[in-house]
Amino acid sequence: MELLFLGTGAGVPAKERNVSSIALQLLEERGATWLFDCGEATQHQILHTSIRPRRIENIFITHLHGDHIFGLPGLLGSRSFQGGDTPLTIYGPKGIQAFIEISLSVSCTRLKYDLQVVEIEEGTIFEDERFLVIAKQLDHGIPSYGFRVVEKDLPGTLLVDKLKALGIRPGPIYQQIKLGKTVQLDDGTVIDGRDFVGPPQKGRIVTILGDTRYCEASVELAKEADVLVHEATFAAEDSALAHDYFHSTAVQAAEVAKLAGVKRLILTHISSRYQGTLSEELLEQARELFPNTELASDFSSFIIPRKK
Repeated sequence: MELLFLGTGAGVPAKERNVSSIALQLLEERGATWLFDCGEATQHQILHTSIRPRRIENIFITHLHGDHIFGLPGLLGSRSFQGGDTPLTIYGPKGIQAFIEISLSVSCTRLKYDLQVVEIEEGTIFEDERFLVIAKQLDHGIPSYGFRVVEKDLPGTLLVDKLKALGIRPGPIYQQIKLGKTVQLDDGTVIDGRDFVGPPQKGRIVTILGDTRYCEASVELAKEADVLVHEATFAAEDSALAHDYFHSTAVQAAEVAKLAGVKRLILTHISSRYQGTLSEELLEQARELFPNTELASDFSSFIIPRKK
């Protein structure tokens, strides 16, 4: 599991930072990539990475401001032109379907894959046997959502040495034991599979928030997450601007991380007013309150290790 930042700027593209897009690489977990937001030129940013558009399985849109969605039509079209034929689902606020349909229709873009668009409300918006995604509305000028990506706990490892010590040789029976089933051996002995499986492997939690002022929903979504990705559009001294424009400061992001008990905070969505070393001041301000904070730049990559 890896976070790869394709765009970390706010509002408009800048020389140092493109507008918002984050890839959650789930190559080992499901052979797929999930995108969170798709600002202008996201597909250009992808060209500088190992991401394959045909492996993009889901796209989660936090809100409908242009710096978070203007890259969608181009990416959807290019995915088709480049041979992508697997289904793709887009999750986003009400209005995202009209934006996509009109963009593709007016440009006469025909996709060669199945595209599903889901207009979301609060609650669980995605779930399968491995992951679930919970959405909550934040505090922004238009409906803006945050997403809590939860990896479900994995079964414990099979205690092979313990089985071999009892003379139980590898074979189909191992799969039954790993599932925790009660199994009868050839000699009539009955064993409980649960006695031969280690403790479950705890799943990871990644919280990615859209644009927002400080709000309780942010804390709830981030509760005990392994990683929190939070906007830090403004510095602490510009807190009045942050409030007026429905954004957060780096310090407010750190407050959310601390209250939620997260393990790691990553700052993104940086205003172009903080060029060069000025952006480092945002990092320093956040670290005063929450030391395990990092500042994302375009193409920054963060591995999310499995819990031990």
